[in-house]
This record gives sequence, C-alpha cells and structure tokens, in this order.
Amino acid sequence: MKTQGDRFSAWQAELTVKYRSIDGRTVLAERKHFGPLHVQKSFYPEKDVCHSYILHPPGGVAGGDQLTINVAAEANAHALITTPASNKFYRSANDESSVRQSIDVGSNAIIEWLPQDSILFSGCQVETHTRVNLDQQAKFIGWDIICLGRPASNESFAEGHCKQKFELYRNDRLLHIETAKLTGGGEILNASWGLANYTVFGLMLISNADKDMLELARACDQDAPCLSAATLKGELLLVRCLGHQGMEVRQYFTRVWSAIRPGLLKREASIPRVWFT
Repeated sequence: MKTQGDRFSAWQAELTVKYRSIDGRTVLAERKHFGPLHVQKSFYPEKDVCHSYILHPPGGVAGGDQLTINVAAEANAHALITTPASNKFYRSANDESSVRQSIDVGSNAIIEWLPQDSILFSGCQVETHTRVNLDQQAKFIGWDIICLGRPASNESFAEGHCKQKFELYRNDRLLHIETAKLTGGGEILNASWGLANYTVFGLMLISNADKDMLELARACDQDAPCLSAATLKGELLLVRCLGHQGMEVRQYFTRVWSAIRPGLLKREASIPRVWFT
C-alpha cells in the first residue's frame, strides 16, 4: 500500500479459487480473498459445468494497484470463468499497476478462461502476466483481449505503457510464450509490421488441438473491419485478431470457440448470460 501521506492508496487484492469434481458435477470447493476481488455464486447453465464470474468491485485498476488471481481445477473438474464487464486501466502519474494470474489445470480437467476485454486508458502504466500449467490430458481454452485507448471518446493510446506476458505449459514444459511491450504513441501502434492502426488486439489459445480444429477456426467468419489468423503449433491452436472495437474481437473469438467446443469438449457452446447484460 502507499504511505498515508499519499492522497490515494493503491489496492492490493488477491483471489484464490479451486474447483473440484464431486459425483460428476464441478463445484467451487475453495475460495478465499483479500481486498476487492471476489467471485460470484456458481451458475450451472450446463448442469455439471461450473460457471464463475470474477468481480473487481472498484471497476478499474489505478496506478500502483496489484491484483493476483489464482485458479486451480482438480482432476476431472470443468469450470468456465469470465468477467461481468471490461477491466479498465486508468492513467497513472508514476506507479505501475500489475495483474498476475496463475491457472493450474489438473489431470483430465478443463478450464475455459473467457474474460471480457481490458481497456488501457492513455497514460496508464500496466504489467500483466498470465501463467497456465496443464497436467496430463488437461484441456484449456482461453483468450486475452486488449483495447488501446478509447477511440469512441477520441482518446488514442498516446502515453503510458503496457507490458504483457502469457505463458502456457504442459507438465511444466513450455508450450508457448507470448510477450509484448507497447508504449503510448510508439511506432508499433501504426506501423504495417505492428498493429497497423488497429486499436484492439486479441490472442486465443486452445490446447489439445488438431488440423481439423485449425480448419474450423479458419472457416469462421470475421467482422469486416477485423483481421485474423489461426496457426497450429504442436497441440496448441493460436488464433489472433486485430480490430477497432473489443466487442468485434470477442464476437469473433466466440464464433471460433463455438465451432471448436463440440469436438474438443463434447458439448455445445454455452455463452455466459452476463455478456448480454
């Protein structure tokens, strides 16, 4: 926390949740937190899969805030985790904010990590780090969507920075690592070899994938303003998308998820109702 002499104090918050399969139904077996991070009661639109919404009551991350989220799924558990709204990173004069997320998926367990987008206000200073570790035969579908500035309010990402890392392991063996460092007003935002003036970029990762799933992803229609690509890297399907609105990218990823879920998880897509509120 900041000293008492500071006008505002930074939030330090941590949420730890563990999912367990009991008689074929996944339950939120353990939950603990401190600071403003919570998880709503469990929802069961699919009867046996536990749907959870992670809540951050302040509604945004300010300079110096430090958020930590730890998720674990025990053997055979299946949880779908999302957020009820976009996460916002506000302008900071000096202090860097951080979000660290650890996801451990046990043997034959499944985690679907489907948060809504993160909006980076101009002038924010942010570091995010997500680490996923899969046990034997565990499955993972997840995405990360970043919006730079607020184009609808004529605010570009002119100042600040974002350092981003996403790692995925199988039994502690690295399958993929994705890193990015974006500086407000930097050349990468506009260059053809960078984001080419797109203000939203997203990465989707699907484990246990094959060539048939790659073709399904490539067959999904994208919104006209978006630019997308899908690549198979060993067992990992990587889907990338550039857009001008977070909703466009999320809708495209949702179409890919809906196409692949029946073959990979043996069930149709069950879109969280909170996305429509």
